[in-house]
Order: sequence, then C-alpha cells, then structure tokens
Amino acid sequence: MNIGAAARRSGLPPKTIRYYEEIGLLTASRAANGYRDYSEADVQRLGFVQRARRLGFSVEECRQLLSLYSDRDRASADVKAIALEKLAEIDRRIEELAGLRRMLGQLVESCHGDDRPDCPIIDGLAGDGRAGGGLAGGGRAAGAADPAASAGARSGTSVPAVR
Repeated sequence: MNIGAAARRSGLPPKTIRYYEEIGLLTASRAANGYRDYSEADVQRLGFVQRARRLGFSVEECRQLLSLYSDRDRASADVKAIALEKLAEIDRRIEELAGLRRMLGQLVESCHGDDRPDCPIIDGLAGDGRAGGGLAGGGRAAGAADPAASAGARSGTSVPAVR
C-alpha cells in the first residue's frame, strides 16, 4: 500500500511516517515505480510506535521496544525494565509539576487581583523580595522540584519559600 493508505490505516500523518523511515525506525520496501510500498506488518509497527509514543516513550525507547517486539525469543523482563524506567520518569515529572502547581498557587493566592499595580505574581517572577520571599535567583517554592534538573536538591542549595 502507498503512504497515504498506510497513514490512514495507522492514524499517523505521512510526514511522521517519512520521519520514522528517515531515522530508521521503519523501512518500507519500494514498488517498481520507486514509491514506498507498505505492508500490513509495517502498518502494525507504525501503530505500535504510535501507542508507545502516546505513553511517553522516546524514539530511542521505541526503537528498543520495536526490537523486542520483533524478537519472539525476548524475555518479558527486558520489556518490563524499559516500562519501569518510563514509569519512574513519569512519576518524577508528576512530582515536578505538583511542585510548580504549589508554587504558582501560592503566588496566585497572594495576589489581590484588583486595580492596584502591586502584583506578587510579577514580583515573584521578577525575583523581587516583596513577594514574601520571592523566587530570587530563579528559586522555587518549598517542595517544588526544578524541572530543568533536580540538581538543586542534590547540591544542597536551599530556596526560600513563597508565602
């Protein structure tokens, strides 16, 4: 089948399918006219990758999972190990987002939201101490993880809480 049919059957745009081919995630055969020719197995692999990507797996993790998918002698422990790593990563991101939500919630709570120009949200983002501790130096609220890298907690640096 051509790329348009493969796209319709897999639910992926043709551009994504071409990208997956370009990076070696999928290899379609070529018809006599030089056009890509996708098999039913190709469409199944595209669906597999699409579902894995929706679960948050990276392209490289999808490559590993596709390799295991094709290996009938695989150990399910290998698949589970990859899934457990992804689950731990998702849990870390949830913690980071919860910390960011707490911090932003504290800033919103401290803002009157009226006609006055005073705004603890702006002060906090600007690092101005008037926000009850502020976010000076790019800090985070107590309990908020640094999404760029959780190095702050590991390095022992402390950050004042926004009250």
